[in-house]
Amino acid sequence: MAADPVHGAPAIDTAPLLEALSTAVVVVDENVRVTYLNAAAEDLLSTSASAARGRRLREFVAAGERFDALVVRARVSGDALAQRECELVPIGRSDVRLLVDCIFTPLASTGHSGWVLIEIADTTRQTRINRDNALLAQLGGSRLMARQLAHEIKNPLGGLRGAAQLLERELPSEELREYTRVIIGEADRLRALVDSLLGPSRAPHLEPVNIHELLDRVYQLVRAEAPQTLAILRDYDPSLPNLRLDRDQVIQVMLNLARNAVQALGTHGQLSLRTRALMNVSIGETRHRVVAAIQFEDNGPGVPAELGETIFYPLVTARPGGTGLGLAVAQDIATRHGGIVEFDSRPGRTVFSLLLPIETTE
Repeated sequence: MAADPVHGAPAIDTAPLLEALSTAVVVVDENVRVTYLNAAAEDLLSTSASAARGRRLREFVAAGERFDALVVRARVSGDALAQRECELVPIGRSDVRLLVDCIFTPLASTGHSGWVLIEIADTTRQTRINRDNALLAQLGGSRLMARQLAHEIKNPLGGLRGAAQLLERELPSEELREYTRVIIGEADRLRALVDSLLGPSRAPHLEPVNIHELLDRVYQLVRAEAPQTLAILRDYDPSLPNLRLDRDQVIQVMLNLARNAVQALGTHGQLSLRTRALMNVSIGETRHRVVAAIQFEDNGPGVPAELGETIFYPLVTARPGGTGLGLAVAQDIATRHGGIVEFDSRPGRTVFSLLLPIETTE
């Protein structure tokens, strides 16, 4: 180890320090070809330093042209360039979309003209935690709104229904009584809609349940309802243990998610019902060692961008004639089980995931 010319202390070998960083570090030359990856970058990009060296960054990252453009901007400006919440899809892990913060630093002052050092911090997990917290806060607001709305609607509905019943007794003809029956029927329908807004009226009745038995039941129901031109696939993880769940309530969540996917697909497309065990997952502020992920993936048009922040609010829907209650009720039931419903959507791939802690198993 050489001596530090300023302090006389041994100089530090920076290579082991770069390898120890949890932040991914990539160095590219004037042709945007990789000259260096640290261990964190190898893991993030699903490649090795030896395999990457001398190749363009875009060969490892889908839509890598954006990263090339940021490298050029930093090189031209001569100053470090920060870019927050970039989407990064490693070509070796095309089923994974990561959110990363990047800093592009030109290395001209070090004698490497045209070279740029890229620091990539994976913020996917923190972004997901923030989104979950927002969903849970949103749910609390939805519950409060639903209770207030129920109070404001049920009282006049009861009076309306009672008045129609009294009027029906006084009407002389069957034809006129038909109108009062319409009023009573519509009042009952609105009352049922309000009750749906409030979600399940009872606490979950927890018992050990095989999640795949419930999912198979949902598969049979949806298969019978869906057009035969739709492909509905099952992909189960047999290692999942039983979970303590309310059977009927969780079936309702699964049916809501599966039916939404079928309706989004129309007459053609593919829906996959998938289960997986996920490790070290946070739901809100609580970190779980293992959770069961029940996923409903379709290749339809995706969730409209304008609904992305409000899709779990009651009465929010993009479907003509829809009530917008299915996802709100599903989220309410999921949180009653200590879980959450999440989604990831883009045209051609939408995944709604019901996450349930496996710690609640027997």
